[in-house]
Parts: sequence; structure tokens; C-alpha cells
Amino acid sequence: MSVSHFTRPEGSSLNPIRCLIVDDEQPARDELRYLLSQHKDIEIVAEADSAGKAVEAVCNYKPDLVFLDIQLPGRNGFEVIRELAGFTDMPLFVFATAYDSYAVKAFEESAVDYIMKPLSEKRLALTLVRIRKMLADSAGGKGAIENTLQALLNQIESPPRERIKVSVEKNGRIKLLTPEEIVYCSYESNAIIVHTGSDSLPIYGVTTMDKLEEHLSCSSFFRAHRSVLINLDHIKEFSPWFNGKYNLTMDNVHLSEVTVSRARAKAFRQRLGI
Repeated sequence: MSVSHFTRPEGSSLNPIRCLIVDDEQPARDELRYLLSQHKDIEIVAEADSAGKAVEAVCNYKPDLVFLDIQLPGRNGFEVIRELAGFTDMPLFVFATAYDSYAVKAFEESAVDYIMKPLSEKRLALTLVRIRKMLADSAGGKGAIENTLQALLNQIESPPRERIKVSVEKNGRIKLLTPEEIVYCSYESNAIIVHTGSDSLPIYGVTTMDKLEEHLSCSSFFRAHRSVLINLDHIKEFSPWFNGKYNLTMDNVHLSEVTVSRARAKAFRQRLGI
């Protein structure tokens, strides 16, 4: 879909807070739009359903405030801010997310904010109080906002990926792997098997693919189908297959082949930007 834009409702403030909603799910955008409509000083100027359209909307509509989902097709919400770094009319960003991961916790002490899904009217109201104060603080101006966003990016980028570990069993001992070492994970015979460049090892501690996917949500992993989680950085090549599926060849020593299900093919193309 193209970027959706809106006109200011009658009776709204002469100086409303111009707001952009970014989320790839229509129901989530509808819910947030409804909750924000209860605040007379909020003017929703546009909606976007992807990172690229979010950047386009910020440039075109110059909102004061952006509600930004973290999990977006192709690129995530963090990359939206990085791409807009240095933009003259930089807005404030509030992350709206269903993932309570270490990256989200970085926002807790910052001047910008995050809210967890499902959205709460009371929590949203607190967020707007903070936003109104920041926008009204003429002493800080846009420079203060840009400094806040830069500090936020530093917080996001500072925890190295190596802090995320996946435990596997090898020769009777527990071995810790970094996400970069993992080529893909598969659910086989009631167990999750972690495949590295040369080994296939049973996971330790994690019992479901959903939990593993959540644990690796800040890395380059994609759920190819219900029983396989792949590292996009370890795809050697891929080709279209029958019934809208994709056949992937991974770059481990076995050149393992993995299928992307038809239901996840669109999301796969979006993650690769194709």
C-alpha cells in the first residue's frame, strides 16, 4: 500500500502535534489511530506500513511525532532512525512493540519512549505527557531532540551481538554459540537441532521454535516455516520453487537445502528487499 495521509479534524488545536503511525499490520494502526483520536491535540497526518514508506512519510509530512513499530518488512524501526539521521526536521520517535527484548529496555531511561503491545490507554496518555513536555521545551529545541536520538542509537548499537548466546550440547558438555555461528535451526524428532558450519547439535534449554525465534529476534534470523529458523547471513543462494515456495542453499559444509513455505514467501522477499 502507499503511504496514507489524513486531514486535520475540525475543532482541533491550532498547533496540534502532527503524528505519523508506522506499523505493518492494519489492525495495529487502526487501534493506535483510535486511541490517539481521543486526544484533541493530536493530528494524524499519515500512516505507513514499511520502513521505506516511513522514511518517505517523515520527509514528506515532517511530523512532530512518529509511533514506530520495531518489526517491519525489510528493515526494522531502528534502521528508520539511522536512515533519517541528520534530517533537518527530525521528529520524536516512540517505539510501539510486542517484543520486550534488551533493545527495547534501552529506551526506558531515555527522553523518547516505548510502549508495549497490546496498547494501554493509560500508558499512551503518559507517553503523550512526556512528548508534550519535550515539544514545549523551547530551551532544548530541535538540537536537544537530535541529541536524545543519537544517544538512543548509541544505546541500541552498544550491546554487541555476542551477548546473545544459544546453548547446545556437545560431547556431554554445554557449548555457547553466538548468532553468527548458527546457519539454521530445525525441529526434528521432538527436539531443536542447531546447525553450524560443520556441526548439528541439540539445543539446550529452549523447548520451542517460537521461544528460540523470540530469543534471536534482534539478529538476522527468519522463520522459513514452522520447523525451521534460518540465518539470512548464511544463505549461499536461492531459487523459486513450485507453488510459490523458495528453495534455499545454506553455506555450511553440507550445503543444506531449506524450503521457505508459501505462506512466508512474501515476508522472505521483504526481508531481502526484493
